Amino acid sequence: MKRLEHKVALITGAAMGMGETEARLFAEHGASLIITDINKGELDKIAQELIDKGTKVLSLKHDVSSEQDWIRVATEAEKAFGKIDILVNNAGVLSSAGVEATSLNEWNKVISVNQTGTWLGMKYIVPLMRKAGGGSIVNISSIYGLIGSGTSAAYQASKGAVRILSKTAAMEYAAENIRVNTIFPGAIDTPMVAVAITDEALKGLLSLVPLNRIGKPLEIAYGVLYFASDESAYTTGAELVIDGGWTIP
Repeated sequence: MKRLEHKVALITGAAMGMGETEARLFAEHGASLIITDINKGELDKIAQELIDKGTKVLSLKHDVSSEQDWIRVATEAEKAFGKIDILVNNAGVLSSAGVEATSLNEWNKVISVNQTGTWLGMKYIVPLMRKAGGGSIVNISSIYGLIGSGTSAAYQASKGAVRILSKTAAMEYAAENIRVNTIFPGAIDTPMVAVAITDEALKGLLSLVPLNRIGKPLEIAYGVLYFASDESAYTTGAELVIDGGWTIP
């Protein structure tokens, strides 16, 4: 069964990691896609693979922290497909520095991508969902939006903001049949995590995870697919933690 047939989905940060996996899974389930990323070269390779398999794909270079980029993406998406049913605010950047070690430039960069980018996505894509009679927004937060770590000050601040922003948006748009739900991944095997975490740090991290392994991008993508599909039609403002049990204690 194709769970997203006749739906148009926009996925940010789709050139690698969770975003790429979400795009591939959505294609398998019948969605037409707008995939965006700042890395246009890798994005175009993925787009061509999906197009060759029969998926309708629009690939756009996109800095999610830029309001003008969001306006352009929304305009091109409407021109290509006429509507958007699903928005996945997946693009993000990571900083591991603590409160004092974080520079103002680093703070602003992380907040602008993770927090402002999520808000801008909703601001400019909701009007296209409204024209379609409703839609599903899936915002990617992090378990670091739920718990403290003693590190990653800007990252945790941004992901905590995504959590509460999602809840207020869910309240604002419920009457228009636009649902907003949030995914909270734990440690996931992505290029971003591989760069940020040493092998030694990974061992320490796994000691916190009851399932004793790092997660797979596909395990996040299936959670996103549920929120994106009509199977979750009665679900909004919800939080799905996919972390191997990290946040149990």
